[in-house]
Amino acid sequence: MKGINYLINENGAKTAVVIDLQTYGEAIADFLDGLEAEARRDEPTDDFEQVVDRIIAAKAANE
Repeated sequence: MKGINYLINENGAKTAVVIDLQTYGEAIADFLDGLEAEARRDEPTDDFEQVVDRIIAAKAANE
C-alpha cells in the first residue's frame, strides 16, 4: 500500500508501521478522534445550557 511501510525485526515479524501523514493524515486524525470518543463514552455529561450558564456566571464574577 503506497504511503505505508512496516518495520520488521530480525525474525521477520512486523513490529511497527510508518504512515505517510501527507497521504493519510486526515484519516489517522479521524481514527484517533474516534478512539478518544470511545474512551470517553461512559464519562458523565453536562447539559449544554448549564455549562453556558456556569461560564457566564464565572465571567460575571471575575469582572
